[in-house]
Amino acid sequence: MTRAELEHAIRAACDVARTTDVIVIGSQAILGTHPDAPPRLRQSMEVDMVFPGRPDLADRVEGALGEDSMFHHTHAFYVQGLTLEAPGPILPPGWEERLVAVQNANTRQCTGRCLEPHDLAASKLAAFRPKDLDYVRVMLAEHLITGATLLERVASLSTNEERRERLRRWIEATVKSLPSAVRADDA
Repeated sequence: MTRAELEHAIRAACDVARTTDVIVIGSQAILGTHPDAPPRLRQSMEVDMVFPGRPDLADRVEGALGEDSMFHHTHAFYVQGLTLEAPGPILPPGWEERLVAVQNANTRQCTGRCLEPHDLAASKLAAFRPKDLDYVRVMLAEHLITGATLLERVASLSTNEERRERLRRWIEATVKSLPSAVRADDA
């Protein structure tokens, strides 16, 4: 996915939802901060979005722009409407204040607010699926996030201590496995 495609998805979701504000919470949120993110982080053709204060809009947007929709077949990417309610994503406290705005001529009057990279990584680690671990490993290796800040965000997650400890150990082992130049940046 490209930044222009993300902007198109934001505009289309706003049009369908009749709103001016959406939140991008999935992997493509990285394009909010890093428009030229490494290709390995832009492989997904799915843009996960939530609609502040309007969880009812998720189904409407998914119906019009979701997988196998005419939009998907036309543009080769799609929007998945989600909610923050359980079993939604696990996000660190304060994530709303760190959202990165994407608003320009391509999004028209709509603003897409993308998760800040460390919040995105913490959420992906909380899911702990192999594809999410690979995604966070690339974020660390490419200097898009630091292990120190990621450790802080993971420590604040609303989950049990055993799970936070497992994530802490994974982060520390992953940072140690990276080339020394990457580890030096993370000190």
